[in-house]
Amino acid sequence: MPRPANRPSLTRERIESEALALIEREGLDAFSMRRLGQTLGVEAMSLYHHFPSKAHLLDALVDRVLASVPIPSREQDPASRLRQLVRHWRDIARRHARFYAWLSLHRWNSATGVAFLAEVLACFTDAGLDSERAARGFRALGYYVLGATLDETQGYANGPASLQPLTQVELETLHPQVAQAGRYFTPDQFDTTFELGLDVLLSGLGLLRR
Repeated sequence: MPRPANRPSLTRERIESEALALIEREGLDAFSMRRLGQTLGVEAMSLYHHFPSKAHLLDALVDRVLASVPIPSREQDPASRLRQLVRHWRDIARRHARFYAWLSLHRWNSATGVAFLAEVLACFTDAGLDSERAARGFRALGYYVLGATLDETQGYANGPASLQPLTQVELETLHPQVAQAGRYFTPDQFDTTFELGLDVLLSGLGLLRR
């Protein structure tokens, strides 16, 4: 059947854009090529002309998100570049919170993924770290940033809780330090805590000069 005049043509760009939007609306577990086809108003088979499988589409979405991260100029000092990359990455995690679990645990070994990793690693080598310290610093940063962003988007606060939790009164009576610390665990405190951790990491690696 001919395509209705008011329906946009089916392109890789449109498929990827709608796939990301659909995942954010309904979650990755509910995502399928059939469901995406319904959203786009086409048969699922039409999608396979552009992507051989759902796995190929998810790979393309990983590349699309990675390519959207702004890359700072190498004319800036390494610590500033690294801080910008980390902040941009954290924005990405928030913007694509429901796709993020897949993105963060996916191996970035495509051309786009490796190029992004190379930009991050260059911040360490340009700061004068030798190859081992640069590699270990790169990994330590990954542990921190990926762990923090996973926790912020879908971790502790969204996880299961005890069926018999302490009341606030019990908590304040039995464990006052935990009760007092809790005021700094809320989402409005995430930015300050994240920046503190990043400063500690960069300072420990020698990228921040005090």
